[in-house]
Amino acid sequence: MTIQLHCFGESGNSYKAALALELSGLAWEPVFLDFFGGQARTPEWRAINGMGEAPLLVDGDFTLSQSGAIQQWISDRTGLFGGQGDARYEVLRWTLWDNHKLSSQAGMTRFLMNFLPEDKRPAEVIAFNKGRLANAYATLDAHLAGRDWIVGDGLTNADMSCCSYLYYPEPFGFVRADWPNIDAWLDRISALPGWKHPYDLMPGRPSDRGL
Repeated sequence: MTIQLHCFGESGNSYKAALALELSGLAWEPVFLDFFGGQARTPEWRAINGMGEAPLLVDGDFTLSQSGAIQQWISDRTGLFGGQGDARYEVLRWTLWDNHKLSSQAGMTRFLMNFLPEDKRPAEVIAFNKGRLANAYATLDAHLAGRDWIVGDGLTNADMSCCSYLYYPEPFGFVRADWPNIDAWLDRISALPGWKHPYDLMPGRPSDRGL
């Protein structure tokens, strides 16, 4: 049975799981979640995903939410992307760092700056988040100095987690040219066979909603 990933293209968290599935070689298909249309708040969605979030992986009777957990499930199924030996903890460390320091801030800031009506965009909150993001970008850029990948000598879940929001074109306080080590690392990831941009890998983009 083909694995399904309930997701939408505008979701960086969905992209973490979708990219891992795509590069793993597992048979999977994206299922569009109409997040902005309110689907994630319906009783039907909450019945299968109590956290009410995207992405959601469905494999037969098995369901799993949270991108980091889905990435680990893929690693356990395939032996890919999880690291070996003690490096597994480095992969986990950077994945948790991303979830707390990078993706959470980038996702919120991108939402506030682009997907709210202009008169409802909180300037002070956006400025505060941009400051926190600048610190996160500096941490990642410094770590990538002299490295091709975040952990070890190949792509891991740490890379796919940390890169997830950084390919989106909408402004959220990230300019690739300002962070040369991140810029080169993103080029390495996008040069991998099978890589796809989030808007090409998953259904749903701002233009579908007239933005």
